[in-house]
Amino acid sequence: MQIISWNVNGIRAIEKKDFISWVEETQPDILCLQETKAEANQLSEKLLNISDYTSYFHSAEKKGYSGTAVYYKKAPLNIKTGLSDSRFNQEGRTIILEYDDFILYNVYFPNGQKDEDRLSYKMDFNRCLQKDITMLLESGKNVIVCGDINIAHCEIDLKHPKENSKRSGFLPEERAWVSDFLSIGMVDSWRVQHPDEVKYSWWSMRFNARKTNAGWRIDSFFVSEELINRIKETEILNEVMGSDHCPITLTLT
Repeated sequence: MQIISWNVNGIRAIEKKDFISWVEETQPDILCLQETKAEANQLSEKLLNISDYTSYFHSAEKKGYSGTAVYYKKAPLNIKTGLSDSRFNQEGRTIILEYDDFILYNVYFPNGQKDEDRLSYKMDFNRCLQKDITMLLESGKNVIVCGDINIAHCEIDLKHPKENSKRSGFLPEERAWVSDFLSIGMVDSWRVQHPDEVKYSWWSMRFNARKTNAGWRIDSFFVSEELINRIKETEILNEVMGSDHCPITLTLT
C-alpha cells in the first residue's frame, strides 16, 4: 500500500498544474492533501471525482484558508475530522481514516510564525494531537500521522539551522515537542530509512530557495513502532512541482 502526503498550497491552483494527471499516473492507494484552501462546492466535478478514487474534504470555516482532503481507493471503516478538543477544529486541519490494521491521521499542523498567540495555539494543537494518539496507542491501535508538520526536527532537516534557530518551525520548544511525540511509541519513517540523507520537502518562494535547494524537511510520515517492519519504502519526491512543498510517500507491505 502506498500513501502520499502533499501540501498543495491551494487545490484550485494546483489543478491548473496537471495535478489530476499526476494522480492518475502515480496511483497512490491513499492521497492526503493539506492547505487545500477551498470548500468542496468550489471545486470542479473532475477534481472531486478523480477516476478510481473517492474524495473527502475538511474545510476551514474561514474561506480560502487551511483545509485538508483525502482521496482513497479502498473505503475506510470510518472517517472522522478534528481532535478531541473542539478549539482546534475550526480550521479544517485533521482528517482521520480508520482501516482494519491502522488509523491514518492526515494533519495540516498550524504555523506559529505570526505571533506569540499563534505559536501558543500551535503548541496546544500539537499537545492535543499527542494526547489523542497516545490513547490510541495505549488501546493497541497502529497509527500513521502524515502531513505538513511545520517543524524541522533536527539540524540535518534544514539548510540553515543556525540562522533559523529563533524562527518558528525550528524553535527549541517545537523541536522538543517532536522528540516528545516520538517518545510515546512513534517513529519518523523517513529517518528510519534514511538516517543520514539530506533532503527537503519545502522551500520558501523567495530568494530562489528551491533552485538553490535552501529548504526544510517539514513534511513527515510518523508511524507507530509496531509498523516499522512493514515500511517498504519512503521517498521525498522533490522533482514534483506545483507547490512550495513536494509530495512525500510511505509504502507499506
